[in-house]
Amino acid sequence: MRALAFSDLHVDLKAAGDLVERSREVDAVIAAGDLASVHRGLDDAIGALKAIEAPTVLVPGNNETDEALRSACEGWEQARVLHGDATEVGGVTFFGIGAGVPVTPWDWSFDLDEDEAARMLERCPEGAVLVTHSPPKGHCDRSGTGQELGSTAVLAAIERARPTQVLCGHIHESWGCESDAGGSRVLNLGPSGRVLELA
Repeated sequence: MRALAFSDLHVDLKAAGDLVERSREVDAVIAAGDLASVHRGLDDAIGALKAIEAPTVLVPGNNETDEALRSACEGWEQARVLHGDATEVGGVTFFGIGAGVPVTPWDWSFDLDEDEAARMLERCPEGAVLVTHSPPKGHCDRSGTGQELGSTAVLAAIERARPTQVLCGHIHESWGCESDAGGSRVLNLGPSGRVLELA
């Protein structure tokens, strides 16, 4: 399966248009959160992406809630919003969890603490593609000041479930980063997106 995966669109409608064009050449599209910007512009971002005809898996970022994302995607038949649950596309199982993990410093942010995230991640099946807005601790999670801002709960889920791929975003300074976490390929995607071959 060829998939186009991206994160952190933040209502960039030009980038959304580019992703729509590129989606015509893949079997699936994956959006790893932050389609809106501080809870604004979500309907505009999804409105631009609804032209994607391939099955599309989305998780909320910390800039939109799962409820808001589900509401914005109503009527988009190809969209599957995941937040603590799984779906299958073309024989590939995807498990998704959104939000900022751990809790961010911003009072407007949609976040989960590590314990909440760990409980949701218990449902991640072995060998799935894990789509998470927040990266695992120590992998593609370095801020501009060198801090590791990733999630220990996501890292523990990777160690338990051994996903084939971990697709994330959230930490903008790590866009384009690729890492290995216990045999699982971790990619911090960014808004330009990457075309991947998924098992």
